[in-house]
Amino acid sequence: MTGVRDVFIVANSTDELGGVTGWTHRTAHLFREKGHRVHVIGVHAAELKMALPEEPGYPVTALHPEHPPTPWSPKGVRDRLRVPSRLREAARAARKRQAVDRLSGIFRAARPGGVVIVTQVWAMEWVGEADTAGLTVIGMSHESYDYSRASHRYRWIRNHYAGLERWLVLTEEDADIWAGDGMNNVGFMPNALAALPAVPSPRTGKSVASIGRLTDQKGVDMLLDTWALVAPRRPDWTLDVYGAGEDEAALREQCTALGLDGSVRWRGRTDDVPGALSRSSVFVQSSRGEGFPLALMEAMASGVPCAAFDCAPGVREIVRDGQDGLLAPAGDVGALADRLLRLTGNPRMRDAMGDRARTGVQRFSEAEIVRRWEELFALLER
Repeated sequence: MTGVRDVFIVANSTDELGGVTGWTHRTAHLFREKGHRVHVIGVHAAELKMALPEEPGYPVTALHPEHPPTPWSPKGVRDRLRVPSRLREAARAARKRQAVDRLSGIFRAARPGGVVIVTQVWAMEWVGEADTAGLTVIGMSHESYDYSRASHRYRWIRNHYAGLERWLVLTEEDADIWAGDGMNNVGFMPNALAALPAVPSPRTGKSVASIGRLTDQKGVDMLLDTWALVAPRRPDWTLDVYGAGEDEAALREQCTALGLDGSVRWRGRTDDVPGALSRSSVFVQSSRGEGFPLALMEAMASGVPCAAFDCAPGVREIVRDGQDGLLAPAGDVGALADRLLRLTGNPRMRDAMGDRARTGVQRFSEAEIVRRWEELFALLER
């Protein structure tokens, strides 16, 4: 059948602060607007939560009330005989079985033609043990091949995604690399641009914005090292860091040690990204790894030119270097400082690149991405 479907979007968490959660709920809304019956499912509820609508318009289920414990791996015969550890492991396994049974029950209620989209590979452990009979299962990865290859997730992808009808990465470049690595079921699906603000940033505030979790992946430590090179030459500019995360205390200490407390403002998490961008004239992304970063797209949609590390195919697919933003080699702090100095020192360049960014990023519109999802659903059902 075509048309209305049951669509289950399964993620690590239903409400964890971060880009995948934002993608999950925005995509759920888009599918619901197309008439599909949507259910968002997370392995667990999060500690650091993203603000979500009180009434999303579709069911949201967390299989565990908190992050489930890691499976026990005994080290040697003596460790294997420890009764308390064995009891804890038995309890963990029983709770997982209950969660998997609950997930199977949700899936069994689906009508013919139902689709399960697994947004993160860890969540596939639960989906893989559940009853998905009669459903099309699509796996996803929201990070680049290189970032996955350097982590334990590479093994998970090979173990959990190889047998699915389809699994999706975010760019054609990464899909080609994975195909060359033997994953013959791989395709690609870019993230959608959530919205185009009615009015772009006036680009008059002397503020460089960074928006993202304060974790190692986002490279805010490298951003502070970069800003230490920029600040002395741009004493009237500030770096506004929006976000929260487990590295915040260490990053604040680093900021103080670098003598940057007078030019760095820690803004905390924000639920008003367009408002934050409207007060900024430049956006910076210093990530060690990315997939198809929504924050970068949102900045461009607001007409804010971007300087970013070229850390993933998704970054260079969004930002056309020298046209609507400036890219620096991944991890090259001096090069990123150079890009920021160029943008902060040249208002004509900022305006020209910001205008081109706002126009160019619309090629990732929601309407276009939803159309591509519908084509994929129909293709996999044949």
